[in-house]
Amino acid sequence: MKINIGKEFFNNVYIPYLKTKTTMNVFMGGAGSGKSKFLAQKLTIDLLKEKRKLLCVRGTLNTMKDSVHAEFLAVLEQFGIRNQCKITKMPLEIIFPNGSQIIYRGADDPEKLKSIQGVTDIWIEEATEVSKEIYDQLKLRLRTPNVKIRFFISYNPVSKENWVYSEFHVNPPTDCTVLKTTYKDNRFLPQEYIDNLMEMKERNPLYFKIYADGEFGSLGDRIYENWRVEEFDANELIKVNLNLQHRIGLDFGFKADPTGIIEVIADMQEKKLWIVDEVYERGLLNSEIAERIKNKRWHKSLITADSAEQKSIAELRTHHGISRIIPAKKGKGSIMAGIQFIQQFEVIVHPRCVNTKIELENYSYKKDKSTGRTINVPQDNFNHILDALRYCLEEWQRINRVKGVSKSLFGL
Repeated sequence: MKINIGKEFFNNVYIPYLKTKTTMNVFMGGAGSGKSKFLAQKLTIDLLKEKRKLLCVRGTLNTMKDSVHAEFLAVLEQFGIRNQCKITKMPLEIIFPNGSQIIYRGADDPEKLKSIQGVTDIWIEEATEVSKEIYDQLKLRLRTPNVKIRFFISYNPVSKENWVYSEFHVNPPTDCTVLKTTYKDNRFLPQEYIDNLMEMKERNPLYFKIYADGEFGSLGDRIYENWRVEEFDANELIKVNLNLQHRIGLDFGFKADPTGIIEVIADMQEKKLWIVDEVYERGLLNSEIAERIKNKRWHKSLITADSAEQKSIAELRTHHGISRIIPAKKGKGSIMAGIQFIQQFEVIVHPRCVNTKIELENYSYKKDKSTGRTINVPQDNFNHILDALRYCLEEWQRINRVKGVSKSLFGL
């Protein structure tokens, strides 16, 4: 098969790596750097040159279709050979005219990884999502006689506590190439994407340093630094800006934990959140929760509540007249995704929201007990109002995931 692939298809920084011969090939750096696109291009070329079998691994199989697989499909279109390849959905695979294969597996199903045979190349996308144990298993178990398996590792750095930092940056393997790139290396980025990154630089410099500049760094102990307490009149804000949106979040509690309810208005274009009011009480029955909501005239607003309390949500809706209450979607990774979404905003807290202020001051990342260093996992404490805040922002997070600079836009 003869195809014309010109240099104009590639970002200049990657061209020397089209012919890399090292066993371990690490492509890391900031979001929007084009590293995943390049790996899809390079590996497609290699698969066309000779019969090979590429295993693509990410945290879960479900994330493959819209990330790695989509990159390969775009490259096949770019090279003009999509119609000559066999593409299947069940299982998700690509078979080339010369018999080369691309197969996909999730790191959350290690048994299926163990059973794979004949692999010549492995691409671990978003390697920070994959455990060190899975990485070690891939190195040990996937052996093909007379074939030197090549590894391609790609990720955006988050924290020095993640295994990729010590593995590839402190004491890297002998036969290893590491390339760091950022959005500045990607000439194909749309201006809107760059503008969003620049907004993030103003609102959260630490977040920008890690996710845009691709720098490793331990996040500060306190999860939210992007807030201040300030007097404001919510009614006046809404009169001035008709684009402001209003939501209520609810986190159920009882005796051990308080019930937290939060009222929020948001300007999605300017990335500003105003925390208007709160409820923070222990021992509330559902009837009392409904009473608090009605007293504050929140019952006509959309209320997003903790989905773990489906029975309470149903009772509030059917027996207490809170008709616009819905369960939060939640799901794997939703806590960090929600936190990172909120970190993009300028947050203004009304002085009456005393408990919100207390939680913002104390909601922190965990520390590794053996090293005392901060790790990128939030503590399950001082987070009742702040969980309610995440819930009420879920809808906006989904709507703005293309325009916003969130973990989903980066493929994390």
